[in-house]
Amino acid sequence: MKDHVVKVLGVEQVTHDVSRFKVEKPGGYSFIPGQATEASINRKFLKDEKRPFTFTGLNEWPFLEFTIKVYKDHHGVTEELGRIKEGDELIIRDVWGAINYKGPGVFIAGGAGVTPFISIFRNLQKENKLGGNRLVFSNKTEADIILKDEFEKMLGDNFHNTLTKEKNDKYDNRRINEEFLKDEVTDFSQNFYVCGPDSFVKEITGTLTKLGAKSDSVVFEK
Repeated sequence: MKDHVVKVLGVEQVTHDVSRFKVEKPGGYSFIPGQATEASINRKFLKDEKRPFTFTGLNEWPFLEFTIKVYKDHHGVTEELGRIKEGDELIIRDVWGAINYKGPGVFIAGGAGVTPFISIFRNLQKENKLGGNRLVFSNKTEADIILKDEFEKMLGDNFHNTLTKEKNDKYDNRRINEEFLKDEVTDFSQNFYVCGPDSFVKEITGTLTKLGAKSDSVVFEK
């Protein structure tokens, strides 16, 4: 596994606790939308602290992009990411990941679990293949919705938000569970893509299978 030391080209705030990191792209480095790498901060006591981060840009871009939730109350890598600025260095490694696009379907994301879907949707938009795809996105509050405006522009009515900790007339307020899926999905033979906290993924993939989805049609990071 080769290590690549890359400079941070820019940092931009996306939500109150999510930042977009634009970094150098090593020569010959490539990925498929939905894939990730292990990255660490190139500092003495942090360079061996590896964390998985998903590429959110497109492979043909001349730089790499990561959209990362920064946990300021967690000591370690994610807290230090909040202090990263232009000119600092990261270490990235080989590409990996199992969330690859297999065809139109329903994407179900919990919080920062939406990140593997960003590159997929951007790539589908570029290829004019967004039709037949829907994103169901669960967050605690409206302020937590990552790339809300971009997803609305790309998907229109096929972007469905639900908020679990905030009553807001503009959005659904249900948890994504069996009852929700029965109400919102009419065809369980289509593809499903699921990403979020481990408990979220386990519950939803199990429920989808119970409701008739085929195991090879439910895509998630194993």
